[in-house]
Amino acid sequence: MRSGLRAIVAGAVVTATLALAGCGGPSATGAADGKLDVVTSFYPLEFIARTVGGDAVHVTTLTAPGVEPHDLELTPKQVGSMVEAKVVIYEKKLQPAVDEAVDQNAQDAGFDVSPAAQLETTGADFEEHGDGAAPAAHKEDALDPHFWLDPVRYAEVVKAVEEKLASVDSANAAGYHERAQALLGQISKLDAQYKTGLTDCKLNTFVTSHEAFAYLAKRYGLTMVGIAGFTPDAEPTPSRIKEVQDIVKAQKVTTIFYEELVSPKVADTIANDVGVKTAVLSPIEGLSDANSKETYLTLMQQNLQELRTANGCK
Repeated sequence: MRSGLRAIVAGAVVTATLALAGCGGPSATGAADGKLDVVTSFYPLEFIARTVGGDAVHVTTLTAPGVEPHDLELTPKQVGSMVEAKVVIYEKKLQPAVDEAVDQNAQDAGFDVSPAAQLETTGADFEEHGDGAAPAAHKEDALDPHFWLDPVRYAEVVKAVEEKLASVDSANAAGYHERAQALLGQISKLDAQYKTGLTDCKLNTFVTSHEAFAYLAKRYGLTMVGIAGFTPDAEPTPSRIKEVQDIVKAQKVTTIFYEELVSPKVADTIANDVGVKTAVLSPIEGLSDANSKETYLTLMQQNLQELRTANGCK
């Protein structure tokens, strides 16, 4: 977290406090229109809040479309929105700027979904950083944050958010429960489609630009090979690139997957060197101009089709 954030946070707190004082203090829901005021840190949590919350909530997300969530820096206005919110839904340790702002200004409203996601240590020990720093993650102790790419884990977070919204805004609890059940039904259907769609494939290995898909791979019996580690902008070492190339050749991998919010340069280079194609496998960390009309559910469907095509599934 950059040192300048504390000054930004302090200024935002003063601004927000004055604004609240000028309108007679916060309402029971926090929003002027009577809706529950909810802030979410990035798209997968925004989708849950909007879908479960429906017309009972006003949702602000901190990570704008086209912004890589790992790189998020907060503006004073964004910090102010967290001060005013009744619920701030985030994943601890994914976005340091959000963690610090919650700790300093929104502890009562903060709701960390990590416990519900039951994160595991899926590993990343080959990151290389330009400043010569030590790798940011190691297999023995780094919790993989990408729970949402496993529909079963995502469903558990939906349930947690459902209960949180209902506890904060009991007057609208019935609506939260109803909408959550509908969403859970869609996620259960998605899980079934993945199980069926990935059971009879020529290949079980897939190669991605960064290690976002370990939970998905584990759930559906696949093997993920990541070029970079947990953070997509980490530079892979030359030895790692050579290792990935050898895996592609030995296992006859057909496709190197990259993602929409990060440069495909490394993926393109490896694909060109070994004579395979590239395609997008979305980590669904955020939307972009190209997929702004998509949702978590439709992007997961697209990912399934890309995996089926690349791995020769029947």
